[in-house]
Amino acid sequence: MTDTSRLLQAYDEQLRTDAETPSAISVTRLGPLRLVTFLGGRGFVTYRDLDGADEARVQELVEQAVAHFRADGGITRVEWKTRGHDHAPGLAEALAEHGFVAEEPESIMIGEAAALAVDVPLPDGVTLRRVTEEADVRAMCAMQDEVFGGPVSDSTANAILRRQAIDPEMELWVAEADGAIVTAGRLEPVPGTDFAGIWGGSTRPEWRGKGIYRALTAARARSALARGKTLIHSDSTEYSRPILERYGFHKVSTTTPYEWKR
Repeated sequence: MTDTSRLLQAYDEQLRTDAETPSAISVTRLGPLRLVTFLGGRGFVTYRDLDGADEARVQELVEQAVAHFRADGGITRVEWKTRGHDHAPGLAEALAEHGFVAEEPESIMIGEAAALAVDVPLPDGVTLRRVTEEADVRAMCAMQDEVFGGPVSDSTANAILRRQAIDPEMELWVAEADGAIVTAGRLEPVPGTDFAGIWGGSTRPEWRGKGIYRALTAARARSALARGKTLIHSDSTEYSRPILERYGFHKVSTTTPYEWKR
């Protein structure tokens, strides 16, 4: 078995379970699907696989999942998380037919935490730290809203603060220069698995290419190792993917989120 095959198998077996949605407030099973409800009116659809479903069965599953979320008036948006290596005939077409819109695909990256936990020099005046206080979390989320091109709002910060209250294992890390946050990201150890996830990586454009994101990633990897997590996974943009590849990470598949809004 190649490294990529071994890592993909670990991903499917360990992460495509309830471990994927630790902050869910409810999970409904629909055949192979897990229909998840989060705080803030957000729904989520995921699964280990589609049980060999043919195109007609896939269409039926999409219809039933949409009906489930439509029946809950508190749900305002739903993400259906697809993976490129799944056997899912007609899924993209069925999702589009029911009002889902494909977002940008990302690379599923997996590698050894020890390969990331290296010393990375920081530019003069830049420091790293883990943040826990509400004011710091809100400043971090405001920076990420700006970097990702959206308006700064309380909704992102409120969601992270709720997650922090539900999941105290989640860690928030930032890099600062002159008192301002210039890079940020989360570490999410996955209970009962070998994995921790690194998420939300973002760097202000003027600070990119200086090694700050690499240093923040290394700090999160060291923390993961201290928690007994030997593997790191991330859904990576084309900005972060090459950085992880330089540390020996493997692109094991792709993931494309499909978004539905009421």
